[in-house]
Amino acid sequence: MALVASLQRLAPLLSTTLTPGRPQMHIQRRCVGLEVRSLRLTEAGTEGYVFTVPGGHPEGPGHIRIPAGEVERLLGKGLSGVTVIHSWFSSSVFQQTLGEPGLEPQAPDSSEEASKLQRFLSTQVGSAIISSEVWDETGEVSTAVTFHLQHQTQAFPQKLVEPVCAFWNFSISPDTGGSWATTGCSVATLYRDSTACFCNHSTNFAVLLQVYDVQRSPEEESLLRTLSFVGCGVSFCALATAFLLFLAAGVPRSERATVHKNLTFSLASAEGFLMASEWAKANKVACVAVTAAMHLLFLVAFSWMLVEGLLLWSKVVAVRMRPGPRMTLYYATGWGVPVAIVAITVAMSPDDYVATGHCWLNVHTDTIWAFVGPVLFVLTANTCILVRVVMVTVSSARRRARMLSPQPCLRQQITIQIWATVKPVLVLLPVLGLTWLVGTLVHLSPAWAYAAVGLNSFQGPYIFLVYAAYNGEVRNALQRMTEKKATEAFMVCSSPIGPGSHPRSLGPWEVSQNNPVALAPARRHLAIRGTHSPRISTTFSSIAEPERPAVELTAFKASGF
Repeated sequence: MALVASLQRLAPLLSTTLTPGRPQMHIQRRCVGLEVRSLRLTEAGTEGYVFTVPGGHPEGPGHIRIPAGEVERLLGKGLSGVTVIHSWFSSSVFQQTLGEPGLEPQAPDSSEEASKLQRFLSTQVGSAIISSEVWDETGEVSTAVTFHLQHQTQAFPQKLVEPVCAFWNFSISPDTGGSWATTGCSVATLYRDSTACFCNHSTNFAVLLQVYDVQRSPEEESLLRTLSFVGCGVSFCALATAFLLFLAAGVPRSERATVHKNLTFSLASAEGFLMASEWAKANKVACVAVTAAMHLLFLVAFSWMLVEGLLLWSKVVAVRMRPGPRMTLYYATGWGVPVAIVAITVAMSPDDYVATGHCWLNVHTDTIWAFVGPVLFVLTANTCILVRVVMVTVSSARRRARMLSPQPCLRQQITIQIWATVKPVLVLLPVLGLTWLVGTLVHLSPAWAYAAVGLNSFQGPYIFLVYAAYNGEVRNALQRMTEKKATEAFMVCSSPIGPGSHPRSLGPWEVSQNNPVALAPARRHLAIRGTHSPRISTTFSSIAEPERPAVELTAFKASGF
């Protein structure tokens, strides 16, 4: 923009050369134009004062206008004669991609919901640059202007193009010559290939084209929202069932069981709040509360996924680490760190914490990094842990195969041992949250979005199968609970009914109904063998004594209680 700045400094000097016999001056080249004119405000007319670029039209694209209302305002200030300076620069002179920090992307729809549908690509100069300045004897007089410029949106096929009215502000980033800004400018009318703008000040203007890559159509977004809700429901039911099984089955307390319980509880609670967030967005207070709860619970879930990785590390890699209670560290990691992150985030950005349109963190501010940052750290750490665990297990499998297999079968045995060792480790991929890595690719194409929804919905049922349905501790606890209940049921059936009643003795015909041999008393012989002593036979009778119960419970395995 050095050319624009030079011409802007030159134009006021040229105004001193104007005389009554020469009230205006024109400089016209192929890509640059300048007009300096001495104007009596009373001659401006009812339409104000219009400057037209080459090839433009006063009522169409290619002009800048000082409105009649501004002319009347200047007359009211006592001004009668002014010098008007207009300039224009062809868009081909500045046809470059802009990335200056002074111009923030403006989405076609400012809602968070619409921002998911497109990804910002670049900002480009889409029109000629046109300027308007009004000077009197004391200096420059700021005036509002309207301008109408043509742009070419057809140059971006299959892209969403949003025209933006902007001006070049030399005071922003003066070391680099300035930057585009939009303060005080707005779109008045949007046409197919041109845009009419209004700005409340006079300087150098242009229409910028913000180019977006359309990610998903509204129909695809609606389908994804429905699939996400159904997937969350399935995941919530599976996780809640797994957590209730841990509680009801009486699983013995251990580090692993405690970690599993905390992970399933936090993830199930987060999924529940996620399903409720659609109804909470109607109330601001409820939306903030649900957002904070989801922020906390999802961070807690990922923190316990990290603890799962640390537990796996301690069992496989750091086997020589001194044993000891580590649950205090695990609870500090799983609950303490997320609570601190959420509290600090809410305290530092109370106004920008929640997005507009739905209950989640604001993705257009740095607030979202209070969630994305910890999640990326957990996923990176668990990826490193899993890679190291696989390396250790593969090395161990190789050594085991070399020790146990003959040389001709060594290669086949190594392959079998490696697969048998690595397979249980790969089963932990969803448990460690590594399926969430697909979520970082959803902006690339709708296919990745569907994959992310499917994998994250699959995490809940997967945890239920791995931690509950096929978990040895849970199945053993359920078996003991079932045997205990069956034992108690038989005890109730065999106990006396009333205070004065006695158990009924079975008749010989009842005993012999299915086994006639049972009429004879069953005898067992205990033989005590010695070197010279004779065989001694001891007989035990199964006939119940009067004071013993009539049913002998000998058909159950030991339950462990």
